[in-house]
Amino acid sequence: MSVPAISVIIPAFNASACLAQTIATVQAQSCTNWEALIIDDGSTDGTVNLVRELQAKDSRLRLLSVPNKGVSAARNLGVAETHSPLIAFLDADDLWHPDKLRVHLELHVCHAECGVSFAQVAFLSPEGKPNGQVASHPRHALGPADFLSENPTTTTSNWVLRREVFAAVGGFVEDMRYSEDLEWLLRAASYGSWRIIPIDRVLTYYRTSTAGLSSNPRNMEEGWLRLISEARGYAPLLVESHFASARAVQLRYLARRCLRLQANPAVAADFLLRALRSDWRVLVREPRRTGLTALAVLASLLMHACGGWIPAPLRLLP
Repeated sequence: MSVPAISVIIPAFNASACLAQTIATVQAQSCTNWEALIIDDGSTDGTVNLVRELQAKDSRLRLLSVPNKGVSAARNLGVAETHSPLIAFLDADDLWHPDKLRVHLELHVCHAECGVSFAQVAFLSPEGKPNGQVASHPRHALGPADFLSENPTTTTSNWVLRREVFAAVGGFVEDMRYSEDLEWLLRAASYGSWRIIPIDRVLTYYRTSTAGLSSNPRNMEEGWLRLISEARGYAPLLVESHFASARAVQLRYLARRCLRLQANPAVAADFLLRALRSDWRVLVREPRRTGLTALAVLASLLMHACGGWIPAPLRLLP
């Protein structure tokens, strides 16, 4: 039996509500030379039965059930259980454009130096409907410094990477619950001569949620500090020279995250003030993004003080 061009790794934990829609976007790909391995990470709902029903109709779908160890362990296991030269990750609640795999495959075929590719990401509501927002997207190949603060690729569902890169740099740190994707990218960018190349087209759709891991900004901050701790082991000079500015950007991002989650605006204000204390020059380097964040935080504080917070200031955020 021939090896597919791309292996799609889908970790799934109690994902029966959205997994069928996610898998359907894989089955609808214009590139049909793929396999998809769904890692059931100890689900207690109908995830397993759902996948088995879909398997009966499509032999390209595989299921592996394991005790719950978290998304990083599931992704690592998925890579180990597949053999395609290219790997794509897809979270169980995200969606793909029909040309997703074809466009990435063509890029990797034409550019042997490309180790990781990523596209633009559009956001979906928790119900899976487009909300009109598209994540900011770099126009240039990325280097180690690009992964010290925010994740310019947005989500692992946006990646396609060469298996040899994963084998060389190692898998995800399995006891990291936050920033594990950013840490992996930083490690990959620091390791060798592969390029991390953007695709200027929306190919991934990211479902927002107020109940997932990214709904707790305090824990996200702790995860970022763990990332820095890991990075000191393989990129100490990079961390030393960029820590203050990277922390400022990360804290600004968490301030914005608080506003999007409609959290207490005092928490957002705390993140923003600490960002400016870490490196006030972020206001000079990125005046629009930092200034609009500050304005949105101030407006939210005023609304909250006047008797009720509403999400109107989010319209100020780029």
